[in-house]
Order: sequence, then structure tokens, then C-alpha cells
Amino acid sequence: MPRGRTHRRNRTRRRMVAGAVAALVAGAGAGALALSAGAAPAVDITVDAGTSLGTVPSTGVGLNTAVYDTYMNDPSAASLMKAAGVRQLRFPGGSVADAYHWKTHTVTGGSWAAPGTDFDHFMATAKKVGAQPIITANYGSGTPQEAAGWVKYANIDKHYGVKYWEIGNEVSGNGYYGSKWEVDNHADKSPREYAKNLLAYAKAMKAVDPKVKIGAVLNTPGSWPDGVKAAGDDADWNHTVLSIAGKSIDFVIIHWYPNGAGTADILKTPAQIAGTTSAVRSLLHTYAGPHAASVKIAVTETSSAMSPAQTSQAAALFAPDTYMSWLEQGAVNVDWWDLHNGPGKPTTVNGETDYQDGGVLSVGGCSGGTCEPARETPFPTYWGIRSLTSLAQPGDTMVKASSANPSVAVHAVRSSNGGLNVMLINKNPQNAAQVSLSYTGYTPARGTVRTVSYTKGGTALTTATRGTAAAQTLPPYSITTLQLKPSSATTRTDTPSPAPTPTAAAPVASASGTNGTRAQATAAGAPLGRPDRSNTAGGLASTGMSNAVTYSAVGGLLALAAGSVLVLRVRRSRTSRGR
Repeated sequence: MPRGRTHRRNRTRRRMVAGAVAALVAGAGAGALALSAGAAPAVDITVDAGTSLGTVPSTGVGLNTAVYDTYMNDPSAASLMKAAGVRQLRFPGGSVADAYHWKTHTVTGGSWAAPGTDFDHFMATAKKVGAQPIITANYGSGTPQEAAGWVKYANIDKHYGVKYWEIGNEVSGNGYYGSKWEVDNHADKSPREYAKNLLAYAKAMKAVDPKVKIGAVLNTPGSWPDGVKAAGDDADWNHTVLSIAGKSIDFVIIHWYPNGAGTADILKTPAQIAGTTSAVRSLLHTYAGPHAASVKIAVTETSSAMSPAQTSQAAALFAPDTYMSWLEQGAVNVDWWDLHNGPGKPTTVNGETDYQDGGVLSVGGCSGGTCEPARETPFPTYWGIRSLTSLAQPGDTMVKASSANPSVAVHAVRSSNGGLNVMLINKNPQNAAQVSLSYTGYTPARGTVRTVSYTKGGTALTTATRGTAAAQTLPPYSITTLQLKPSSATTRTDTPSPAPTPTAAAPVASASGTNGTRAQATAAGAPLGRPDRSNTAGGLASTGMSNAVTYSAVGGLLALAAGSVLVLRVRRSRTSRGR
């Protein structure tokens, strides 16, 4: 659950777009935007509305919550989540899940569970939001019987109908490979033991409710400790766990925190998702046999935590690009980290104050003499996620789209009402981008089009009528969704064909070309003690970052939560991964 973290602050060099700076001019009666003479050539966007990338899942847009978040159940937070189209909520938190005992609402190791954040209160909020829960069962300090008791309470006694259950959080961070941030009280912390216990959890939980889906924790391909074999082991974590349990699980869990030294770096990383997914599918094909096609991929944590941008505009652009890239690759859900977090050391990113807060809503906290906006104020990241509501709804069909220039990302969805929505993300912080769009499998109506945009400094999504389906100008650092209607030549009976299924795993590389760095938290993944209310206006402590970003073979970060302040220190990873 990354929040505080140490980043290299080296600024990356940016190539300036050739030509004159784009000038924004009002279109005649339509609010259209145009580039000044001599501007850079238009970016070619191609939308193949006849090739399906799958259906938007009902659990697609998710968000993390945590039991140490005092404001988790604020009514205003629930309203904002609902408005943002959040359809899944993860509970009880990242690493704290491996220390949390649901029945007593306590945390092993002396960490803190805030009053009123127990399971029933969480479920009440999930109901208000209209979101399905995904629950992380306590593997580190719990038992299969405790987890089965939770299933019984949730689905038999209370009829909550909780479908998805993860068995542990980032279990390989239990010290087996030399770095420890996860509670694991098992004497044997090997992947073999996890797989054996995973089967015991699944058996006990499904004996109570056969309909529940059980998920196994994997290491993100290409990220430490993926590929690492401890002394005496024949294989790494993923191969070992899946070789034992691959035919018995319902989904696998990935945490994706790509490393980026600068904002330009992090905005490139969604392009890696196809390769990461392919690598996971290859593992499932090897070990799950005929069952492989039915095993889902759940990305239960992701964010821009390993970049300079947390609450500034770059993070807002990263969010919808990440969600859609994973969903287009077949992920059943993507859960952002997280609802609330707390400020780190504020910095300036592309002219904006970035509070270094991993939450999508402010807690109103202060750090280093700089205070966040009032509690529950949405950060730009929130608006980036909310932009997805203008693009897609559950049940809509994602279709193939491509950009000739990586500075503009594109995602397209055919809606159930016959429309076609196209999201365009301009990743250039200084210059507008002129785009030229072409379509196959769909003929948009002529004339100006309805757009929904989020631009730098915005406090809401903006709806306008501007440009055409063939040409648009995108403001710098913006998200613009075209909501197109069909011409009379396009019929609603047109059905996109499925895209070809990749047959081989693509190589996986981190944003930096290495395995990167990762911030670690205390073993419980939560503040040591209660929040220091003198340091944060809202009283929510900085919560650390338990959840899998990436590690390098030579270095990592250990974040130690001290009250409400994260103390960061560099820690060398051992070349010999001891137990």
C-alpha cells in the first residue's frame, strides 16, 4: 500500500515537440480547438470498432480501503466513489490484511484498526457505493478455520454474497527471499508451504460456500522477487505455487507498481501491461491445464506510487490508461491504491504541488508546513479514474485502437446504445496535440461531437461540443473522451469480432529497464500506534506501502511507519536470498 517512498528526483530529459506552440482558438459556434500554423503534424489514431477486446467486467474499476482509515466510511467519500463508477472495494487493506482478525477487529503486532471500520461497516459503505467486495483473508497470522468462519459470517449468516477472496497479501515479502514487510507466522515460509496452505484455505472456505472464488498471490512478472530461487529450491515463487495449486484456484493476484524516475517515464509504463499479462497467461497454461482459461487475473493494487507524481496531473493521466490497459488484456478487476492515505513531503511536479499522498481523496493533512485541501477533496487522480465513466460502463465492449505516437494514448469502447466512445490522453505537459482519427467497423455521424474532458488544474469533468470525429485538438496533459453517435450507415447489430489470442509470452521489462525499486512497510503494513493528530489535520497517519511495486537486485526501500510520519531508509537487498 505504497504512500511514502524514496524516489530519485533526477529530472528526465523531454523532447520538445517540433513546430510552434499550439494556440487554442474557439471554433465557430462549436468551441472547436485548432493548432496554429506550423504546428507539429497530427497524431494518427486508428479505431478498429470491429475487433473486440472483451467486455467491461462489472468489477473492473476498483479501489482499496483499509481498516486504519478513520474516514473510510464517510458518507461524502461513499458518494464520490459512487460517482466515479467504482464497482469493487478491497478490504481490509494491504499488508495489514495478514495481521487482521475480522471477528475481533484487531491487528496482530500492535498496529491499529480504527473504530467503525470493521467488516460490517465496510459492507454498509460498499452497498452505498454499489461496489462488490473483494476480501483478503489473513494468511500471515490467521488460519483456514478463521477464513472459513469469515465466509460463513459474510455469506451464510449475513447474506452479503462476497464472491472474491484472496489468500494473503504479497506473501513472498515474508522474509523468505531476504526482505520482510509481510506478517507470516508460519515456521516454513517457502512457496511450497504457501501453496499447501492455500489449498487448505480453499477447501475450508468452499466447504462453507462452494460459490466463492479463491485467489493465489503471485509475484509480478519482471519484478523482484520474480525469478529468484532461494537456496535448495528448484523454482521461483510463481512456478512453485502454480505447480502445486494451479489446477485448484479461481484467480491469480498481481500488484503492479511500475517504476519511473520521472513523470514521462511512468506515463509510458501501461505499454508494458500486455507483456506482463502474457507472462502470467503462459504460467497458467503450463500449470493449470484445461482449467487455465477459466483462471482470472485480478490486479488488486496499482498506482503511480513509484514516480514523482501522486496527486498531480500526471497521476491522473496514468490512472485511466492503466485501468483500461489491464481490462483490455482480460483482467477481471483493477483496484487503485487507495481511498485515503495522508501526505508525504510535498513537492512540485510540472508546476503543480504534489502532496505525495497515495489516496484519491484528501484527508486534509499537513506535512512540512504545507497543508492539503479540505478533507474529502478529490485529487486529480480521482478525476482521472472518474473519467472512465464517460468511456465505459459494465457490459460495454472494448475495441481495438492504436496511436501512431506514444505521447497520445487511446482506448475505445462500443456502448450498449450503439455509440462509440474514444478516450484520448495527451501526455505532453506543455503542448496541445492535434489528432487525426480514422475508423473501421463503425461510421460516426458527421458534425461536431460531444466531449468529456479533464484538464490540468480542473476540479471537475467538463462537457463540451467541439471538433469532429475525425479531428480533435487535445489540451496539454489532458484526458478527452469523444462520445460518438453512429451515422445511418452504422447499425446496432454490428458485432465486434474477438481479437486474436497471443500465443507466446512477450518479454517483461520495468520502466527503467531494470527491476527497479520498491517501498516496503512495517510488517503489519499500517501505522505503529494511532495517528498523530498534531501532524495531520485529518488525523490519518501515513500508512506505508506494503504492496508489490518492484525491487532491484541491489537496492530497495524500507518504509517504517512511526506514528503518522514515514521514516524512509535505504536497504540493500541481499544477493543471497536467505530465509
